[in-house]
Amino acid sequence: MPTLKSNNKIVGITLGDPAGIGPEVIAKSLANQTLRKMGRFLLIGDEKNYARYSAHKYPNVSFLHVPTEFSKNFKIGQPSLDGARASLEYLKTAVTLLKERKIHSLATGPVCKETIREIHNSFQGHTEFLAESFGVKKFGMLFVSDKIRTIVVTRHIPLNKVVSSLTIANIFDAIELTADSLKNFYRVKNPVLAVCGVNPHAGEGGKIGTEEQTLIIPAIKKAVQKGINAVGPFAADTLFSPDIANRYDAVVAMYHDQGLIAAKTLAFSGLVNMTVGLPFVRTSPAHGTAFNIAGKGQADESSMFQAIKLAAQLS
Repeated sequence: MPTLKSNNKIVGITLGDPAGIGPEVIAKSLANQTLRKMGRFLLIGDEKNYARYSAHKYPNVSFLHVPTEFSKNFKIGQPSLDGARASLEYLKTAVTLLKERKIHSLATGPVCKETIREIHNSFQGHTEFLAESFGVKKFGMLFVSDKIRTIVVTRHIPLNKVVSSLTIANIFDAIELTADSLKNFYRVKNPVLAVCGVNPHAGEGGKIGTEEQTLIIPAIKKAVQKGINAVGPFAADTLFSPDIANRYDAVVAMYHDQGLIAAKTLAFSGLVNMTVGLPFVRTSPAHGTAFNIAGKGQADESSMFQAIKLAAQLS
């Protein structure tokens, strides 16, 4: 992992859905003095809502209040169109600030994607929204913790569309994005990447599906030809055991739950989602809005803390 250091870059932090746990876990994270010493931070959202969770004013933490007509119409703990509209405004404001170089990296609080889609039907999530905003075609979700790093080739699609969505190109892109990120951000000179199969037992040589032979192995060979140390495909049910996973710098999983069930089991509280491929560092906690506990003071800030920390370290 990157070494702890202070820098002069500004980390933007969007509060996420104002009715969820985002403002709470962000407030709890910034209460940590060690984190605050790592950089400067700009909170983006509704200041009055944030004040429910923290009244402290820290020297290197500032606030950009984003006034919206929706801010007074939501209720803590309840998803709503007003909460979705507000969180989308925070995100749009962050995009503008990034383009103007007024912030240099971004940590995002959780939003309710289902509700945002009711007002923005093409919204898939922060990852896709940010990539589109910056005209990025090749990007990915790299999940980072002290125990494992995992990228997923396909993201938020139905399980019955996973296999038809896999191509040699997008598998290779995930491998290359991961290798580049490990070299550029984590200073791993020659990262070793373990690539999962998509079928049980990695297809057993074609007996249980042929995608390994037709898609995954050709993508691995292409990566090796490009000088990337990629190996596999491996059966996912054994690859993610801690002893085996620790042999590699990252794991390339074929679909969302194949990678994230394992990653969240190994390191849920400290897991961070880092978007790779963007022209800036973007991180987020590996959890959602948790409306059921919002406003009750019960939210665990560990993942948000690590997300803000990583954004500051990598800026």
